[in-house]
Amino acid sequence: MTTHLDDTARTAGPAGPAGPAGTADTAAWSPPQEPDAAPAPGPGEPKRPLAARIWRGRPEDPRWARPAFLGLLLATCVLYLYNLSASGYANSFYSAAVQAGSQSWKAFFFGSLDSANAITVDKPPAALWPMALSVKVFGLNSWAILVPEVLMGVGSVAAVYASVRRRFSPASGLIAGAVLALTPVAALMFRFNNPDAMLALLMTVACYLVVRALEDGRTKWLVWAGVAIGVAFLAKTLQAFLILPPLAIVYAVCAPVPLRKRFSQLALATAALVVSGGWWVAVVELWPASSRPYIGGSQNNSFLELTFGYNGLGRLNGEETGSVGGGGGGGTGQWGETGWDRMFNSEIGAQISWLLPAALILLAAGLVATRRRKRTSVTRGAFLVWGGSLLITTVVFSFMAGIFHQYYTIALAPYMAAVIGMGTGILWEKRSGIWASLTLAAASVAAAAWGYVLLNRTPDHLPWLKWLVLVGGLAGALGLVFAGRLPRRLALAAAAVSVLAALAGPTAYTLSTVDSAHTGSIPTAGPAGASMMGGGRGGPGGGDGGFGGGGPGRQGQQGQQGQGQQNGGGLPGGTPGQGRTAPGGQANGDGGRMGGGGAGGLINGATVTDEAKKLLGADSENYTWAGAAIGSQNAASYQLATGDPVMAIGGFNGTDPSPTLAQFKQYVADGRIHYFISSGSGGGGAMGGGSGDGTSAQITEWIEANFKQVTVGSATFYDLTQETTG
Repeated sequence: MTTHLDDTARTAGPAGPAGPAGTADTAAWSPPQEPDAAPAPGPGEPKRPLAARIWRGRPEDPRWARPAFLGLLLATCVLYLYNLSASGYANSFYSAAVQAGSQSWKAFFFGSLDSANAITVDKPPAALWPMALSVKVFGLNSWAILVPEVLMGVGSVAAVYASVRRRFSPASGLIAGAVLALTPVAALMFRFNNPDAMLALLMTVACYLVVRALEDGRTKWLVWAGVAIGVAFLAKTLQAFLILPPLAIVYAVCAPVPLRKRFSQLALATAALVVSGGWWVAVVELWPASSRPYIGGSQNNSFLELTFGYNGLGRLNGEETGSVGGGGGGGTGQWGETGWDRMFNSEIGAQISWLLPAALILLAAGLVATRRRKRTSVTRGAFLVWGGSLLITTVVFSFMAGIFHQYYTIALAPYMAAVIGMGTGILWEKRSGIWASLTLAAASVAAAAWGYVLLNRTPDHLPWLKWLVLVGGLAGALGLVFAGRLPRRLALAAAAVSVLAALAGPTAYTLSTVDSAHTGSIPTAGPAGASMMGGGRGGPGGGDGGFGGGGPGRQGQQGQQGQGQQNGGGLPGGTPGQGRTAPGGQANGDGGRMGGGGAGGLINGATVTDEAKKLLGADSENYTWAGAAIGSQNAASYQLATGDPVMAIGGFNGTDPSPTLAQFKQYVADGRIHYFISSGSGGGGAMGGGSGDGTSAQITEWIEANFKQVTVGSATFYDLTQETTG
């Protein structure tokens, strides 16, 4: 059986300080050798049974390698499934669309927020499809919605391991997989129903496929990479294209085929991307607007406008039409500070940056170590693919002035994990050289020191851990300095101490994350206070934390350190009621509402009482929409509670011009809407309602002037079948 080899053959010779050449330890930690081209299977070689291949892996691997990999996947799955139902419907905005898609194939196709197809979510629908199919099979409940996200997390860990293992050692692959699984923001988003889980999985697969293409220059791998990115576009639009420049440039320069063929292959991959991502766009743009839902997030009912405006260039320059406003443009804005240190600040750092300094050191070291290798070096190409993706995504996230949430940084986690796995592998193989051992030690010190800083930002959470991380990391680094001269067991012990110290901080925050419930639109990982948007960098309304009283504060960590199961009468399908955090980060038991009347707002949904649920459910089968509310979060909460369609006036922000006042009046005249759900604050509760000249405000004023008000507990409804007199 042949193996994939590294560019430069290791020189066989007498046993050095690290142990005899060819021992299991050396094979486990050292990257194999790489020939000029990828090797072909040996002729006449018998094919082993499938079960043996799954359990044993490569014949040349240590016997522990494949069981350890399968154990990593199982541990990741168990970790991510733990306490999963505590988050209820997580982001009710997307859960309502999942519910609608499970009830209507038209809603499924378009990504409608309701099964009557009034308006879509403000993203393309691919991320909703696995969840909607799961709900269609298993019914509407938290597990049916969130288990597909967990499986995407397990798949991402597998893809990172597979890519690193192909060019490096089993230990390198395991380190990479563990780093991804234990990154706090990954543990958050692979248990949450935003589109970022699917995006991260597909971007990971795309990088894996490009590295495969670099091995032998086969067109199929590059074409499949284009398909992965195209489907990722249907999950989160233009963010899927961030890594296209490094992937295309690396292949164009490093692929082991003639230049003309490289460009023809890239053209085919581009065509695959356009087809896999563009077919849905073409259908939506060609479909008559009168017979499809309004495209949420757009101002002209156009998906292309949504793609290049609100979800595209607007995210970069902060000029998202119909949004709540942009960011700082190089300074301080309502979405936090921009600048080179954004990924490390108090708002973002604890989500992703634990091992980012170490990853940057290892990336530079990997490129130095491969600098003299030939153009087609797959080892160097792998560093360029994963490292280029890491760098370009970090730069864009650091300086984008528009809407930016902490959880976006999950996109960095697979790239960072792969770079760390590859970097440790190649430096370990070269540890007899003083520069390699010193660089390994520097990476260990960087991880330990930065872990100490991040843990010190939450001094009340495991206060002893920061010292353990710092001391352990420094001790491991000291051992790594002499790794090339120490006996094998001592060198491995130093490496193990360094890895454990580096992972201790993110592991603690990951465990805190999975032990807490997360709901609303802006969840964050880690213990309370780990990622505060502070210092007055708030949203509309000023203050220092939350909409209606500040900017985007910590969302989704539930009262009493995440226990937060209170109020609301429970969720359909046996899911417990959702506690939510108030928009300033202070947990409460009433849904964190912005106004009165039990309504939610821009960030969180509403608390739906049994009485309100009963009111909306009465005769709901006689109406197209049981109710209508300003803003998608408000509408989604009532729709999830009742199971009946609820129209979201104005879309997510309440600022979309749908429906118009004339359209809404016609719906009411035709008897298609039963109740209007008031926010209790003049019809507001979302960015566009209650005041001003927007469509939502016009509809609210017309309803309040003409229809009977019905009060149920603290909630206010208007019965659109009963006009007031006089």
